[in-house]
Amino acid sequence: MALKKDSVVGTMIFIISLSLLCSFMITGTAELLKERKLVKKRDELKRYVLMASDVDIQGEKDFRTIFEKSVTPVIINLDSGEIEALERTQVMDFDERMAAINPEKSRKPKKDTARIRSRADEVRVFKVFDEQGELSSVVMPIYGKGLWSIIYGYVALKPDFNTIENIVFYEHGETPGIGDFLNETEWTDKFRGKQIFDDKGKAVLKIVKGGAKEGDIHGVDAVSGATMTGRGVQRSIQFWFGNEGFKVFLDKLKASEV
Repeated sequence: MALKKDSVVGTMIFIISLSLLCSFMITGTAELLKERKLVKKRDELKRYVLMASDVDIQGEKDFRTIFEKSVTPVIINLDSGEIEALERTQVMDFDERMAAINPEKSRKPKKDTARIRSRADEVRVFKVFDEQGELSSVVMPIYGKGLWSIIYGYVALKPDFNTIENIVFYEHGETPGIGDFLNETEWTDKFRGKQIFDDKGKAVLKIVKGGAKEGDIHGVDAVSGATMTGRGVQRSIQFWFGNEGFKVFLDKLKASEV
């Protein structure tokens, strides 16, 4: 039996068909955008890790190839310092912020000096190797409360697991014009060569108001007018390289156990 286009049934079939087509198109577009967003997120991560480890990615060099060749990402358990057995793809797509707010995979720090409220049980770190296959640095994420916002960054340590190779801050919401120094190499370069731990293994790196004294291997000059932001950076570093942060993992690295 022929179906009349202007009948009630015909109209309903047309509407349903059009709705299904639009639904499929929207779903397909959403999946495509989701994948593009994921690729962009991975690329940003690779750039920041390479920048922190002081790998040259300027000019015509393909940073993705450099990352794949030189960097080994791993997930570590902060309490045990052990590396989790996961595929590279799983590690790269690990969502650190979601892990930190998941009550089953995080806990409240005993001493929340970084004022982060919740700390994930597992964190992603990056081992960076030179052209000879030797470990050149270990890049670890840090974050903590500044004056107005959570400041996110990466710290790269040299193979002595104490001396800072470089530091990169990639996200914050500090006062515009004042907190901008976090993204300026003129300030972050002051961290190069500084040591995080003292002779007793305690994280003591500090941001010094008025400027660090000559020869102070643990002090970095503060920025005038940004005392609270600098203090937030100091607290973040001291927390993440303390007993509730990477200390156990780094101790195991020194003993070549991971």
